[in-house]
Amino acid sequence: MLADSRNALVLKEASLNPVYYIPRADVAMSELSPSDTSTHCPYKGDASYFSARSGAARDVAWSYEDPFDHMLIIKGYLAFYPDRVDAIEKTPRA
Repeated sequence: MLADSRNALVLKEASLNPVYYIPRADVAMSELSPSDTSTHCPYKGDASYFSARSGAARDVAWSYEDPFDHMLIIKGYLAFYPDRVDAIEKTPRA
C-alpha cells in the first residue's frame, strides 16, 4: 500500500475528474523515488513526480512542492494517477 489517509483533499477542476491529494505523512515515501519528470501547471505551479520503487510503474504520483500562493492548501500533499496504481479506494467519512 502506497498511502492510507483520512485527511485527503479533493480538488475539482472544471471538466476534469476529481483529484485526491494525500498528505505526505500518510504516504509510504520509502516506496517511492523521485523521478526526473517535472511539469508546469499555470494554475498550481511546478509539479515534481515520483515512481514506485517496486515494479515498473513510473511517475505514479506528483506533488507541488512550492505551489502558487492561492494553492498553498496542496503543499505537502501527493496525488496519484489512478491508471498507474492498482487501486484508489474512497471510503466516505462516517
